Amino acid sequence: MNKRKLHHALVQLRKVSYFVMLGVFVFFSVTALVSLRSNNQRMIGLRDKVFAADKDGGDVEKALSDLRTYVFKHMNTNLASGQNAVKPPIQLKYQYERLVAAEKAAFDAANARVVADAESTCVRQYPNLTFSQQRLDCARAYAAAHPVTQKVITDDLYKFDFASPFWSPDLAGWSLVGAGVSLLLFVLRFLSELAIKKELKARS
Repeated sequence: MNKRKLHHALVQLRKVSYFVMLGVFVFFSVTALVSLRSNNQRMIGLRDKVFAADKDGGDVEKALSDLRTYVFKHMNTNLASGQNAVKPPIQLKYQYERLVAAEKAAFDAANARVVADAESTCVRQYPNLTFSQQRLDCARAYAAAHPVTQKVITDDLYKFDFASPFWSPDLAGWSLVGAGVSLLLFVLRFLSELAIKKELKARS
């Protein structure tokens, strides 16, 4: 490329203002930061709805589904952050406790029915033997023949964590792309001008 063409290229290149490119970069950067914060705040709101539904006995499944869908589709929606964060971050404490209490109540009721049935059966078999060893053995045998077991509910099924994507095609994601591209163009503009000036100086 001759000197005249280099001058022309330099003139054309200078038509692209550094300030405009810097302004575009700042605009996209600010938009990305605001959008990332908005994503996080929205996640917190949905997470709070899960906790509220868990505590109040509401529709936990729907609240969890809404949270999971949002987290999977938006960046910066990590459910737990920091060294002291609770892990896993979603623990349905109240739902778990309600199910454990219900299972214990069902177990106690079934156990009481077996005791009552054993007493009724053994009274019929030994009507004249009040507090006898035979009646006691009969009750024990009946209980052994009709065992009642309490279901163990593990808390693993009531703990959740959802992974946030590294990048998402939302306002935050595209703003980051815009900021990255504008910064790259800024650097290329600077390096191109530097290279042309260097070449012109070498040909002077």
